[in-house]
Amino acid sequence: MVAVSELVSGLDAELVRLGYKASTMVWYRGCWRRMERFFAFRGAQEFSLDVAMAWVDQACGGFSDKEQAGVLKATDVYLFRVAQMLDDFAVHGAVLRRYSRTVDKLTADQADLLARFQASLQAASCAASTVRAYGTVAGEFCAFTSGRGGLAGLDAGVIGAFVATLAGYRAKTVEHKLCAVRSLLRFAAGDGLVDEVVLEAVPAAKSTKQARIPSVWDRADVAKILEAVDRGNPCGKRDYAIILLITRLGLRGIDVKRLRFADLDWPGNRLSVVQAKTGHRPPGAAAVAQRRRLGGHRLHPPRPSTKRLPAGVPAAHRTDRPVLRPGSPAPDPGQARPGRPRAAG
Repeated sequence: MVAVSELVSGLDAELVRLGYKASTMVWYRGCWRRMERFFAFRGAQEFSLDVAMAWVDQACGGFSDKEQAGVLKATDVYLFRVAQMLDDFAVHGAVLRRYSRTVDKLTADQADLLARFQASLQAASCAASTVRAYGTVAGEFCAFTSGRGGLAGLDAGVIGAFVATLAGYRAKTVEHKLCAVRSLLRFAAGDGLVDEVVLEAVPAAKSTKQARIPSVWDRADVAKILEAVDRGNPCGKRDYAIILLITRLGLRGIDVKRLRFADLDWPGNRLSVVQAKTGHRPPGAAAVAQRRRLGGHRLHPPRPSTKRLPAGVPAAHRTDRPVLRPGSPAPDPGQARPGRPRAAG
């Protein structure tokens, strides 16, 4: 075990190295002083998470009770992080990324390595999301090795220490992070920065099958979801359109979120988006055969009344009433809109 004063001194220096703001350091140092007084009152010289949590419980006025009652304040959570950060630093000798994104502060050489690594992933036709995710994990790993001799001093012990920081993550997350580290080390070995032997020290973590949201929905379930949407108001129409875009056209949620009017080809009855996962626009645009179901009657001039809507389209979606185009003035609120049923009374 390590003395509380020594642990606090080491963590203080590490946070300063990582670029924590002066105002943030003032707050941390105040918390550490109060914690050290609590340890001295308890007669404990070496750090213990149990004693630290007892201080948190006292400072918060009952942390566990507040947590169970769901009435924790932000200040209570911050005090818990103070204790947990000290414990993690005592175990791993590093500030983990879960506390702040500034922990991946890199040197110029590390930043250059990271840039070349991501460029190699792009050259290998990896998806844009993979390049970003692997780059993030690579930055974490490089920052972790900074206080342990860097990549030049990399060995099985350092890799094992990094793997230990992943305790508590889901198996799929651990597998992803280790794959990213293995890919980085393979690239670094090709540049002669590390010995290929260290690749063998990266464990292979296989994720287990867990209960998850089904990737394919039954038609009956989709129909029930659509029927549950209240399309009598703008929010309901929006939700209905989002669900149809996902279930009928297979768009990802992030692609629906980033959808713009420029992506809709109304004359061609097609939809084309830049996919968030790949960063590219697919060569073949998806047809919007159900654009009137998607709310197209609110954005596009109505078709002649001689053309009927597809079977099953609700009457509320018919175009026998004025259509609001983008930028058009709102109708007179005192004037009834034809074709729109009114509630009785």
